[in-house]
Amino acid sequence: MDNFESGSIGSQDLNKSIPFDNGPGESGVSHSPLNLGGGGAVPKPQAAAPAPKPVARPTTSPVTFAKPALKAAPTGRIEGVRTFFTKLHPGAISFLDEQITRWLKENPSVTVKQTNIVVGEVQAKKTEPNILISVWY
Repeated sequence: MDNFESGSIGSQDLNKSIPFDNGPGESGVSHSPLNLGGGGAVPKPQAAAPAPKPVARPTTSPVTFAKPALKAAPTGRIEGVRTFFTKLHPGAISFLDEQITRWLKENPSVTVKQTNIVVGEVQAKKTEPNILISVWY
C-alpha cells in the first residue's frame, strides 16, 4: 500500500490550497456566484461599483393547481373493462383516439363508468414507453 503521509505526490504539494479566482481567468470561465436577483446572500459592496439595476419581475399571478374533483361513477355494477394502449408519439395517440371512438360507436349499450390512464413501459420486441387507457363500463 502506498504511503501518502509525505504531503506531496510527485511535483504536487498536497498541503497547498487550490487557488480560487473571482473573475474570468485564462480559461475564460468565471467562478463567481451568479446574481439572479433573488434573496439570499448579500454581496459585499464594492467601492466604485455602480448599484445593480433591479430585475424586472413578471406581473402575472403565481400558478395554482386545483385538485381535480372526483366524480361519482354512475350507479350500477361495472360489467367489464377494455384497455387500449399505444406508443407515445402523436400519430399513435391519434390512432388510439380513433380506436376508442370506433369501439364506443360499435357498442352503443356501453355506459362508461370510469377511465384510468397510466404511462408505463410495455415489453414487446423492445421495451418502450406507452400510454394505457382502461375504460370501465
